[in-house]
Amino acid sequence: MRLNHFHFELPDQLIARQPTADRRGSRLLAMDTEGDIQHQNFADILGHINAGDLLVFNNTKVIPARIFGKKETGGSVEILIERITGNKTALAHIRASKSPKAGATLLLDQGFSAQMLGRVDSLFELEFSAPLLGMLDDIGHMPLPPYIDREDTQEDKSRYQTVYAEQPGAVAAPTAGLHFDDQLLADIQAKGAELAFVTLHVGAGTFQPVRVENITDHHMHSEWLEVSEQVAEKIKATKARGGKVIAVGTTSVRSIETAARSGEIAAFEGDTDIFIYPGYQFKVVDKLLTNFHLSESTLLMLVSAFAGYTPIMNAYQQAVSERYRFFSYGDAMLLTHNPNATKDIPND
Repeated sequence: MRLNHFHFELPDQLIARQPTADRRGSRLLAMDTEGDIQHQNFADILGHINAGDLLVFNNTKVIPARIFGKKETGGSVEILIERITGNKTALAHIRASKSPKAGATLLLDQGFSAQMLGRVDSLFELEFSAPLLGMLDDIGHMPLPPYIDREDTQEDKSRYQTVYAEQPGAVAAPTAGLHFDDQLLADIQAKGAELAFVTLHVGAGTFQPVRVENITDHHMHSEWLEVSEQVAEKIKATKARGGKVIAVGTTSVRSIETAARSGEIAAFEGDTDIFIYPGYQFKVVDKLLTNFHLSESTLLMLVSAFAGYTPIMNAYQQAVSERYRFFSYGDAMLLTHNPNATKDIPND
């Protein structure tokens, strides 16, 4: 499979740079196993959920991970936290005219500072002058994706965050969850469906382009996740009673499928670099709610593996024609697992 198999043209005006007025105000493209499509509103998702189903959400919390400062020599520095490693330490990306060396001090707003301890591959290990989470609340900016080419605002602090966010550590939102408000979650439970929460701290690597022509040569960045024993048991019980496991977002898919790598779902805590592309055999997930993804991205490969390469590329063409809004603040897709997807592999 070549990278260009996953290319599509997207008009710039279809990139959603602002959230909708209401969380559930997005549109929903629903596609079944046959590739048939319904164009709906997001609140119509209730019609696709039945008593006995289980929705699995990622309860990671986006931290205001972007910080600005200066080197002692005066040069500007932009820091993007990638992973918190301790009360005052983190691994981060640094943008500067010249990379700081070990021992260098970076001067931040409000008198805070950070010392560069060393390099870990492409990341910088930093120790901050104060507890990191509190400092980020004071001076950090929400880490909007590169395609939202504007400065973050006060509104982004709430809207680039799910209403059920609980575990701080992500530097990008699990965006399929942004469509849910508290009332919709209550309505889902009132139908007799259950909710479960995993944690996967989304890293900045989620926006890194695939740089190899043969996609099987691509190496995924690692992200930390936890699937508890309670969630694993809920999934087993759902399957046993004939309910559907509905993953809210690709991060929930990656969490569940990592925890089921042995063939059966089990509790899991640790890093994952699972790369899901056409040919992958899903072990747990029956339905997937997701936003529209970037051309040639690993997430587009994941949904192609889930619903079939041909149906997904056709659905994306329809979405462009119907002027759906794309990416983090955009519209949503609800996909049903296509059992023939493993055979639908792009070729020449």
